[in-house]
Amino acid sequence: MTKNVLILGANGQIARQVEDMLLDEQADIHLTLFLRRSSRLQQLSSDERVTVIDGDVLNMASLKEAMHGQDIVYANLDGSDLKEQANNIMQAMNSVGVDRLIFVSAGGIYDELPGKFGEWNKRVMGSILVPYRESVEAIEEANSVDYTILRPVWLTNYDEIDYETTRKGETFKGTEVSRKSVAALVVQLILHPEQEIGESLGVNKPNTDGDKPAFFK
Repeated sequence: MTKNVLILGANGQIARQVEDMLLDEQADIHLTLFLRRSSRLQQLSSDERVTVIDGDVLNMASLKEAMHGQDIVYANLDGSDLKEQANNIMQAMNSVGVDRLIFVSAGGIYDELPGKFGEWNKRVMGSILVPYRESVEAIEEANSVDYTILRPVWLTNYDEIDYETTRKGETFKGTEVSRKSVAALVVQLILHPEQEIGESLGVNKPNTDGDKPAFFK
């Protein structure tokens, strides 16, 4: 049976890797790629398993239209209006009857990064984390969909899949993780949507603890 997945922010670096992994490995999947300027992903539209559409998450009509017939929504978004985007996603999902949401946020939104790394991250990120925190709070407080929130720390472009997770309330581990690792975790959740419902997972590469990521000198 074909699994229908709507990807919001489909041209993002992590989202592109998710798309490649799913299309390389899964014949029984259909991806709806929702993004501003769909021309950036038109090379994928020749695959019968892919629909590429122009869309803005803040446009409720187009968002609801894209939601119809979907099994899973995967959102990889940013912006100062991220809370509004999250609220629109939940409203559209509830209206159309889609239950499963995978939402990528950022490490540090709960002030959960420990020690000197947490202090350094707070200095560097500052107000950048505010919309990520507000959007996650909106999802958790509404509790109207079966969500999984992912909170990766500093992202690298290393060609590796090597990650571990911590749950909300647990001490965060590590300082960095590859985008490919986050993509692999998203794929795992898409293929096994019954996993990690209602969880907020920190994502890091094992054995990268320190005062800051190793690529910062």
